Amino acid sequence: MSNIVYIATSIDGYISDKDGGLDWLQMVPNPDSLDFGWENFMNSIDAVVMGRKTFEKVCSFDCDWPYKKPVFILSSSLKSLPEGYEEKAELIEGPLSGILKIIKSKGYENLYIDGGVAVQNFLKDDLIDEMIITVIPVLLGGGTPLFAELPKQMEFECIKSEALLNALVQTQYRRKR
Repeated sequence: MSNIVYIATSIDGYISDKDGGLDWLQMVPNPDSLDFGWENFMNSIDAVVMGRKTFEKVCSFDCDWPYKKPVFILSSSLKSLPEGYEEKAELIEGPLSGILKIIKSKGYENLYIDGGVAVQNFLKDDLIDEMIITVIPVLLGGGTPLFAELPKQMEFECIKSEALLNALVQTQYRRKR
């Protein structure tokens, strides 16, 4: 089983601004609509595991449901999914080790872990195998941080790093075990 983060962050390490906004993600012109490896990444995973806040944010977007893979929503507060999302996602709760056993028993091995708290909790339990982080050239000065305090130091090795559009830097890290 492999748990992978694919996320964008500001230079100062935030994944949303002080108001929870994401408009800053579109600040770099992308005239050719490049996907920066997103489609290849999505083809490499079996399922998505995201936190409740990320799920609610995705639901607020003015677009169709963006996922073709099974989506598991981590939440102890949601008791049911909003109308129209029952067939698109599944609520799951409990300790992460137990959640991963359930997901694996359903045949899913390569998971996309998304959302600030979800990523932080997976890191706290040392359950992240890879991270693909795209840095957007902006200082937000506050917001939702990508990282939080950890119980121990964790080492990652840089697999690949590249400049995109002469503005973004995307780096792929693998956990050293």
